[in-house]
Order: sequence, then structure tokens, then C-alpha cells
Amino acid sequence: MQYEPIKKSLVRFFTRSLFLRKTLYILLDLLLLRAWHVKKAIRKAALCLAEDASVLDAGSGFGQYSWRMSGLYKGWKIKAVDINNEQVEDCSVFFKRTGRSERVKFETGNLTALNEINDYDFIITVDVMEHIEEDELVFRNFCRALKKNGLLLISTPSDKGGSDVHHNEGSSFIDEHVRNGYCKEEITGKLMAAGFNRVDVNYTYGKAGSISWAMSMKYPVKMLNKSYLFFIILPFYYLFVFPVSFFLNIIDLNFTHKTGSGLLVIAEK
Repeated sequence: MQYEPIKKSLVRFFTRSLFLRKTLYILLDLLLLRAWHVKKAIRKAALCLAEDASVLDAGSGFGQYSWRMSGLYKGWKIKAVDINNEQVEDCSVFFKRTGRSERVKFETGNLTALNEINDYDFIITVDVMEHIEEDELVFRNFCRALKKNGLLLISTPSDKGGSDVHHNEGSSFIDEHVRNGYCKEEITGKLMAAGFNRVDVNYTYGKAGSISWAMSMKYPVKMLNKSYLFFIILPFYYLFVFPVSFFLNIIDLNFTHKTGSGLLVIAEK
């Protein structure tokens, strides 16, 4: 399933005005269950960070999380890095027009080549590691870039149905993924080997969350892969789906899961 062309179409539509761009961020925060879990984890991490914390948004994409962090924690200095130069330029323009360019700097970069040392108090990387083959190299780069006691937040698919793969021979729902997901032991071992002292891994997207994801993301993306004409239908589709998805997200966010198709990782240097 091709996901990137759909993302590019969304970007073209929602970058037409500041209002539409801000609307996109609100919609992503509401619809994407991972955003619910990541926002909760950021709030928890913020309790351990200074008011002037140095932050790296590693694989910043649309700039959704840099936007949220720069709005909530105005003293944080955020560097947002992404390999997609077009997205980086787009985010730079938007953040400048909204008066946040002093707090957030966007740069084009490859995380495998990250060579900063002891620069950051907090690194966040959301739905990125499943796209990078050289994950152990990136984990070492993250550890080196963090200050002592610095925190790394990772959101990524698990091997328990992540990327919509439910057996060993299955293929990812998203073609751009280089791995279907991590098991807890694998990602813990790789992070410890990279130099982290403490790693806490929890499942997200339990039963309720998986149903919500299928309703709010999987089926719409499948429809759009067939024809972009489904963009016309989507607002009406979400009128019925969103209330159910919202309720399921609340359940997923507030319960501990024995298993799930997503992982939320906090690692401390």
C-alpha cells in the first residue's frame, strides 16, 4: 500500500493557508491514536526537563509534534530534522509565518549521519525507525547527541500486528516500511547496546486501539489508494466513524496492554 503519495496530496491541500495547516494539526491530533500516546508521553517527560530544554524532533515530517511542543513549552529550543527537503522548507515557511521560527529550526538531514554530541535534553522520533534500515547506528547517534540523563521518546510499530502484519510471511500495510515492527526485547537490547542506561517499553494499540486504527486510518487509506475521488466521501465517512474512534482511543490511552500493534519507548542516557 502506497502511503507517501496520499501524504503529499494532503500536504498540497492543507498548506494553502495558515488556517488549513493549523486545522491539519488539530485533525491529526484527534484522529491518530499514536498522537494521543505521544502527547501523553511528552507531558510526562516535560516534568523532568528544564524550562529551556534543548529538543530534537528526529524525523519531523509535517511538523505536527514540533508545533505542539513549541506551543506548550515556549522556553524549549527545538531543532526539527527530516530527510525530506520539500517538507523541511514547507515547515520552515509555516513556522516563520506563525511567529515560531525563533523556537523551532528546521533542517534537512539524515539521522544515520547525525553527529552532534551532548546537545539535547530530549529527543522525540515518531513513526520513523520503521523506515530506517540502520537502526542501531541511529540509536547510537541519539545516545551520543543526548546530554547525561537525557530522554529519548520513540513511537513505532511492534511485531504484534504492527504495520498490519499478523504472520511471519506477511507484508506491511505501508510499502515504505523496511521492518514490520520491533519486539520489546529487540528494541530494548539495541538501545542498551547503544549506551542507554534505562529503557521502558510499553505496548500501544491494544484491541480497542487496533479497531480504531482500522476504522480511522486503514480503510480510508485503502480507499484513497483506489481513487482520490474518495477525498470527497471522507468528511461524511468520518462523521460516522470519528465518535466511535474517539471513544476507542480513550480506552486505549488509559489502559495497560499485555500486547498491542504499537510500541512506546522511553530511554534514558
